[in-house]
Amino acid sequence: MTRQTAMLNAYTPGAGHLSPEDAALAARRAAALGPAYRLFYETPVHLVRGEGVHLYDPDGNAYLDTYNNVASVGHCHPRVVAAMAAQAGTLATHTRYLHDGILAYAERLLALFPPELSHVMFTCTGSEANDLALRIARAATGGTGIIVTDNAYHGVTLATAEMSMSIGAAVAPGPTVFPVPAPSAANYPKGIAAGFAQAVSDACDRMAAQGIRPALLIVDTIFSSDGVFPDPEGFLEPAADAIRARGGLFLADEVQPGFGRTGSQFWGFQRHGLIPDMVSMGKPMGNGYPLAGLALRPDTIAEFGQKARYFNTFGGNAVAAAVGMAVLDVIRDEGLQQNAATVGHAFTQGLRTLAQRHESLGETRSAGLFIGQTILTDGQPDPARTARLVNALRENRILVSSTGPQGDSLKIRPPLPFSLANVDQFLTTLDRLLPTL
Repeated sequence: MTRQTAMLNAYTPGAGHLSPEDAALAARRAAALGPAYRLFYETPVHLVRGEGVHLYDPDGNAYLDTYNNVASVGHCHPRVVAAMAAQAGTLATHTRYLHDGILAYAERLLALFPPELSHVMFTCTGSEANDLALRIARAATGGTGIIVTDNAYHGVTLATAEMSMSIGAAVAPGPTVFPVPAPSAANYPKGIAAGFAQAVSDACDRMAAQGIRPALLIVDTIFSSDGVFPDPEGFLEPAADAIRARGGLFLADEVQPGFGRTGSQFWGFQRHGLIPDMVSMGKPMGNGYPLAGLALRPDTIAEFGQKARYFNTFGGNAVAAAVGMAVLDVIRDEGLQQNAATVGHAFTQGLRTLAQRHESLGETRSAGLFIGQTILTDGQPDPARTARLVNALRENRILVSSTGPQGDSLKIRPPLPFSLANVDQFLTTLDRLLPTL
């Protein structure tokens, strides 16, 4: 378990200042769900409903959500809920019957990608999408080796957990997984683009020394769990070239940065001027409904498609397609990608302005409405102080989390309808809390 996980999920029944009712609920949860589940915050939050960028407790108190990219277009968006209900009341079945809905959605989704990525396969979760991508990569390349960053998160299946360093040493890394340092200036002081590409080549050399052939380089294109490293734009292209030069494929994991969150582009990989072999999607794709997928080049799937069948009982079902279409409609009609650019810029500038008054605010790294904010003590990243700040914000009804191998940065990733007024609430509260820590 990382220090980040331990400090933000440290609750045990009776801790904090829960009401007797919530303490009893937490105890029931522990008894029913077992020890592997965790709760956020030293004092967990009991939520009963959501709307827009807010979540509400049983007493009607509103919590500003600055963390949730699942409900990307806003909690319980009425257009998404209406599309879900209407389709569920008409037909809910899988992809082995002809149905216009899944085809209309697939074509609409693919139109948002470069034309080279002209096939899409549907799953229920991003974990499944990345697991499927690994199967396809192994069929296409004949290799088994996987390169990931050293605090990556890519899913919870056996295969994806083994390439998710951030979820704990009990399951990761797998024997064919080769971690490399995240693309930060600290890790690659002579240049992130060249340094990261060289790290990929070096990992391929380590594979070769063990008789392993490369299959896949997979990165979350915002490097969320590594600490949020979006810049400089373009630095990923040499790494993609490096894995391809050794016979492997490049998979862009867009589960977190995709669907307009980075503001300037619809997909995170587009900021780097490259075309992946595969792109995995999830979380915001269904705004809370379990919908995920994998876009890919036709030649990438050719070998797998000849030798294997793919079927997912719930992946791409008629209700999922209706929900996915509604999410795309809302992003377009409400201008949420542009909002992510505008509000994200204001948020970033506001944090940098606060840093002029608060020495505890370090580097701000951002793309649109995806922000990593390092918290310092005496000029050094401080995970303990970050955890105290996360919990203090929770006590002031602002929900946020931390990121990075040690949890020394705030992870700010609100629903896309986030407004300038919401930014002001966050910054004003942060300004007031920082001196108290």
